[in-house]
Amino acid sequence: MKVLELKNAHKIYNSSEIQVHAVNGVDLTFEEGEFAAIVGPSGSGKTTLLNMIGGLDHPTKGLILVENTDLSKLKPSKLIDFRMRNIGFVFQSYNLIPVLTAAENVEFIMNLQKKPKKERQKRTEDLLNAVGLGDRINSRPSKLSGGQQQRVAVARALASKPKFILADEPTANLDSKSTETLLQIMEELNREEKITFIFSTHDARVVKRARRVVTLEDGKILSDEISKN
Repeated sequence: MKVLELKNAHKIYNSSEIQVHAVNGVDLTFEEGEFAAIVGPSGSGKTTLLNMIGGLDHPTKGLILVENTDLSKLKPSKLIDFRMRNIGFVFQSYNLIPVLTAAENVEFIMNLQKKPKKERQKRTEDLLNAVGLGDRINSRPSKLSGGQQQRVAVARALASKPKFILADEPTANLDSKSTETLLQIMEELNREEKITFIFSTHDARVVKRARRVVTLEDGKILSDEISKN
């Protein structure tokens, strides 16, 4: 099932009378359950593209469709609600709320969604067990390693059962062991939850595990390949 479609997507920045085409006519479709990486050199448009897919930035031209909903047509309040219910985010810098425990961070979005307490607690416990942190449920971020914080961030992204998860350089601040652990967990969750993962990354370890690799250059798709792994 198709969960995301980009049609002739452009993002143009105007600076000192110079137009910069950060994203230049991108057409892409992602299906349910994909594990895909968007790669390319710095300045290729990866982060801009991810921000547009996530509704954090609007295309200058073209369509970003999440199950046929055009993100650019939603009013700000509707867009925030739509993102909360349909798109999960994992950032390079973890972005956990420091005063909340691991469980409270995971549960946060479900609180906003007004999910019943028992449902929130069970989903939180299941997800923290799935990412190997069932014994750290009451730990605050300052008591967790970088790898553990990123695993909490993945659990939080999955909490609302989104259509897809956007992961922007999620391994950039992690050592090799933490990276391998995190990627293995995300692969397992991808298979079990059937949620699409889309990475923006420079990390060869992420690219190696991806089942689809989209390469950008100068805001355009250079290649779009299914991995043989």
